[in-house]
Amino acid sequence: MPKDIDNNLNIEEEYYDKDRKFERKYRKMVSTKDRSKYKKTDQDKLNKKKTPHPALENPDLKHGRVLAISAEGIVVDSEDASYVCSLKGALKKEKTKKKNLIAVGDIVYFEDTQDGSGVINYVTPRHSILSRADNLRRNKEQLIAVNIDQVLISVSVFFPKLKPSLVDRYIIAAKNGNMHPVIVLNKVDLVKNPPEGMDPAHIEKELNTYNEFIKVYSKLDVPLYEVSCKDGTGIDALNKAMQGKASVFSGQSGVGKTSLINQLLKLNLKTADIVQRTHKGSHTTTTAKLLPLENEGFCIDTPGIKSFGIWKLDTQDLQHYYTEFKAHTNECKFQNCTHIHEPDCAVKDAVETENISLLRYQSYYDLMTKPDEDWR
Repeated sequence: MPKDIDNNLNIEEEYYDKDRKFERKYRKMVSTKDRSKYKKTDQDKLNKKKTPHPALENPDLKHGRVLAISAEGIVVDSEDASYVCSLKGALKKEKTKKKNLIAVGDIVYFEDTQDGSGVINYVTPRHSILSRADNLRRNKEQLIAVNIDQVLISVSVFFPKLKPSLVDRYIIAAKNGNMHPVIVLNKVDLVKNPPEGMDPAHIEKELNTYNEFIKVYSKLDVPLYEVSCKDGTGIDALNKAMQGKASVFSGQSGVGKTSLINQLLKLNLKTADIVQRTHKGSHTTTTAKLLPLENEGFCIDTPGIKSFGIWKLDTQDLQHYYTEFKAHTNECKFQNCTHIHEPDCAVKDAVETENISLLRYQSYYDLMTKPDEDWR
C-alpha cells in the first residue's frame, strides 16, 4: 500500500473513532429500551430451542449404545439385544465437519423394524470425543470413539518401536476431547530380553529411548503402566485401573492392543504377528468394537493407526500441554515467547541444560512448526 494512502487511512480512522464509540453507546441504549425482543414470535423461538428432541419423548423408539460399526451396519445394544441399524436419511443430510456421523460409544434412539434391524433417528450429545484429523482430507474430523472416560494410549518397545511424539499427540487429543490420558507401554519383557538377531546398535538406541521415556513421562500428570502380555507384568494393575470406567485402547498397529484385551477380558480375539521385514504391525482389528468388563465399565478396541493428526490444534495454547515448561516461561525475555525462534528463551536454555527433556521439546517443536502435518 502506498505510504500516502496508508497515512490517509490512519487519519480517517482517528477522525471517526469518537463517532463510532458514540454510535455503539447509542445502539446499546436503544436496545435496552426495545421491547420487541420479548414479542411472542421471539419467545416461540426461545421455547423451541428448549424443547427436547421428539425422539426423546417417542415411546415407540428404543435407545441403546453403539457397539460396533461394520460393512453390515451399525450394531446397537439395547436391553441385552443387538440390532443392526442404518442411519435415517435426515441425519445423513446434516452438514458437518465430521467424516463419520456415528462412532462406537454413541447413545442413539432408533426405530425397531422387528427383524433384528433398526433405523437410527437421533444421536444424543456426546460428553467426550476421541478423534483425529482425517488422513486424506484435513478439513474433516474422524471420530474414533465417544462417551468414554479414559484413553489407553497404547505403545510398545522394539515392535513397533517406541515413539514419544505419538504419545504427546494422544495426550493432547485426549485432554481436548474431555478424557483422561493413560499411557500403556506394552512388551516390556523385551527390555530385559531383547529380540534375537536384531542389530545391537538398534537395540541400544531403543533401550536408551525407553529409559529416557520412563524417566520423563513418569513425572507427568499422566498414569503410566508398563505391561507385558508374555509374562503378565502390570496386567492386574491395568485391569484395576479400568474397572468402572469406559476406556478406549488406541495406538499403532502391532503394539498389542487386542492381545491386552484378550488377557484382561479372558477372550480369544484374533491377533496377528509383527511383519518381520518392517518390524511393524499389521491391521488385525478392522473396526472399532465395544466390549463389556466383568464388573461395571467397558473398553473399546480400535484399529491400529498409521498417522495421527490432531483435530483443530491451536498452536497458541500448545505449550500449556507441556507442563514442565511452566517453571521456565517467566524467565523468557519475551512475554509471548513461543520457545521456537526467540533469543534469550529460558525454555530452550532448559533443554540445553537437560532440565527439560529433548524428547518432549522435539515433539513440541514439530507441532508448533508443522501443525498441519500428520505424525508418521
